[in-house]
Amino acid sequence: MPKFSVVISVYNKGDFIKKTLQSVLAQSLKDYEIIIVNDASTDDSEAHIQSIQHDQIIYHAFQENKGAAATRNKGVELASGTYIALLDGDDLWDTNYLAEISTLIEKFPDHQVFATAITIEEHDGKRPSQYTFSNPENATHLSLNYFESSYKNTLLTSSSTVIKKTVFDHIGNYDTSIKSGQDTDLWIRIGIQYPIAFSTKSCASYTYAPVSLYKSISSVKHRPNFVAYEDIEKENKALKKFLDLNRFSLVIRAKRWNEPKEAQFFIDRIDPKNLSKKQLKLLNAPAFMIKLLFGIKRILEKLGIRLGVY
Repeated sequence: MPKFSVVISVYNKGDFIKKTLQSVLAQSLKDYEIIIVNDASTDDSEAHIQSIQHDQIIYHAFQENKGAAATRNKGVELASGTYIALLDGDDLWDTNYLAEISTLIEKFPDHQVFATAITIEEHDGKRPSQYTFSNPENATHLSLNYFESSYKNTLLTSSSTVIKKTVFDHIGNYDTSIKSGQDTDLWIRIGIQYPIAFSTKSCASYTYAPVSLYKSISSVKHRPNFVAYEDIEKENKALKKFLDLNRFSLVIRAKRWNEPKEAQFFIDRIDPKNLSKKQLKLLNAPAFMIKLLFGIKRILEKLGIRLGVY
């Protein structure tokens, strides 16, 4: 039985999947298997996958598209390792990624969820993901509350997170009823029950793809509505703030996508105290203003000027 089962979900990643696989095969720690689940890709992803022959690779292909949640659930189902190491089909690991996770496992033997910092790669260059935890002693390895650490960017991602397989028995699998944002829903369930063992070393790279099947879902109706957590958030201030920040993002999306009813649904559930002054102004801005601002934002980003609301 391998220590790690690397679960790679793939949908139309022909331009990336070979490099992703090579980054796994180049790991300094070799105690792993690779589970690749192809979500009925329509490009040449399968050809690239099958061009790499290796005893540690287990390949499964869906005949029809089932979505990211079902794809990852199948990978977890096929896994025989103690730990599930998640990886998207267009992201990369540094050669020491699994070794760094192993260090976390040794330092935090009572923990069951592990992650490293991640670097975000976009068309205009690379930038480190920014988090909201306090680290006055500049420690490299920390035990963190997921929600308190994720007010700006999520501490957990689908390419920098390792989960003990038994965790899924306690919190359930990815929710297949959610078409986009099912990873956020899983992180919430993890954050409610488990602390995160975290390395501040960036050992993974996330490739931002502006267009994909899952990102092209332009309706907040297909994203988590967080109703299931309304009772819990009353007693958990960190969760409440985290959810309100996500609700704010969904309000902005709903206004951009002409969904006023859905925007109001989330506005009604936000505590204004959890938002900044800038966010409150955007929350109350009319839809046409939101669309105009996003158009300006895209132009500025092409010029290398990045704006944010956090």
